[in-house]
Amino acid sequence: MTFAENLQIALGSIAANKMRAVITALIISIGIMALVGILTAIDGIKSSINSSFSNVGANTFNIKNRSSSIQFGTKGKAPKKYQNITRQDAYRFKEEYQYPSTTSVSVNASFASTVKFGAIKTEPNVMVMGGDENYLKVAGYDLKSGRNFGSNEIQGASNVAIIGKEIADKLFKKKQPLGESIYVGSAKYRVVGVLSEKGSAMGFGGDRIVVVPIENARQVFARPNMSYVITVAVTDVPELEAAVAEAEAVFRRVRKLPASSANNFEIMKADNIAKEIIGMLSYATIAATVIGFITLLGAAVGLMNIMLVSVTERTREIGIRKSIGATASVIRRQFLLEAIAICQIGGIGGVILGIAIGNAVSLLLNGGFIIPWLWMIAGLVLCLCVGLASGLYPAIKASRLDPIEALRYE
Repeated sequence: MTFAENLQIALGSIAANKMRAVITALIISIGIMALVGILTAIDGIKSSINSSFSNVGANTFNIKNRSSSIQFGTKGKAPKKYQNITRQDAYRFKEEYQYPSTTSVSVNASFASTVKFGAIKTEPNVMVMGGDENYLKVAGYDLKSGRNFGSNEIQGASNVAIIGKEIADKLFKKKQPLGESIYVGSAKYRVVGVLSEKGSAMGFGGDRIVVVPIENARQVFARPNMSYVITVAVTDVPELEAAVAEAEAVFRRVRKLPASSANNFEIMKADNIAKEIIGMLSYATIAATVIGFITLLGAAVGLMNIMLVSVTERTREIGIRKSIGATASVIRRQFLLEAIAICQIGGIGGVILGIAIGNAVSLLLNGGFIIPWLWMIAGLVLCLCVGLASGLYPAIKASRLDPIEALRYE
C-alpha cells in the first residue's frame, strides 16, 4: 500500500472521530501557541531593545552615581548607589578629560512632567532632560527642524526647549512648533527645535522628551539630590576601552580617591542595559519552554490514549485489512500517520496563533513584527516527535493483532 493511500485512510479515520481529534489537536495547539507565542514576543522585544540602544551608539559610555543592575521582582539584584555626581564634579571632568572624544554633561530634571500648549496638554509622563551643547549628539538624537542650544542660552539658563516628536505631534497637530511657547510644568519655554523620531523600547518613550539647557534645568527643576550624568562618545568603537580607562583615571582624580580605594561611581557602556534586559528575558524563554513541554506532554498522553481506544474500536477493521493482504508494517504506518497528522494539524494551528499573539505582545511593547522561522520549524518538528512518541505503541499493538482473532472481535 502506498504512502498516499495510508495517509488517505488515516485522514478518513480522523474525520470519523472528529470530536476526539479536535480536542487532542486543540491541546497540542495550546502548547505550541504558548511556546511559539512567548518566544516570538521575546524575539520582537530583543530586536526593539537592540535597535533602540544602537541608536545611542556602541561608541558611548556614561559616568553615573548608580550601577546598571536591573531589578525584576523582589529577588532581583538592586542597583548600587554612590554619592551624587555634583555639577562641579561633572564640569571639572569635562575640562580635564583630554581623550579625543565628545563629552556631554546632562541631568534628569523630571521623569513625569506635563507639557501644555494652549488648551492641549500631555499626560504626566514626559521626561525632561537638562543638556549641554553636545547632549543631542551623544544621546543619539537628530534634529528634524530648528536648532540646537547656543552657548549663551546654556550659560544664561534661557527658557528655550527642544521637544521630541511625540510631544510635537500631540501638541501641534497642524501647526509649526518652532517659536511657539509651551509650559513644562509651571515654567514657560520657547520651542527652538524638534527632534527626529527615535523610537522606544518596552514602553520607554524615546520621543516623549523635552530637552532644556542644563543650567535652566538646575534652576527650574532644582532638588537637593540632583545628580549629573557624564556621557562620552569616542570616534571609533575600538577606542572605547582606552577611553573608558582614561575616564576612570580622570574621574578618580576629580573625586580625590586614594589608589587603594574602590570607585565610588559607575562607568556604564551604552549597551550594558540592553545586555542585562536581554539576559533577564532568558528566564522567560526557559519558562515558555517548560510551559510548552508540559502542555505537549499532557497532549501526548491524551493522544496515546485516543489511539489505543481507536485500536480497540477498529479491531475488526484491522482483521479485515490483514486478511486481504495488509502487512503488519502497513498497519503500523497507518496508525503512526494518524497520530502524526493530528499533531501536525494542532501544530499548524498553534504556530499561527503563537505568531499572532507573540507579535501582538511585541507590538504592544513597541517591539517589531517578526516571522520566527526558527520557532515555527522547531514547533512543527516537536509536533512530529510528539506524534511519533504517542502513536508508536498503539501502532505496534495494532500491527500485532492476530487477523483471525480480530475478525471474531465484536
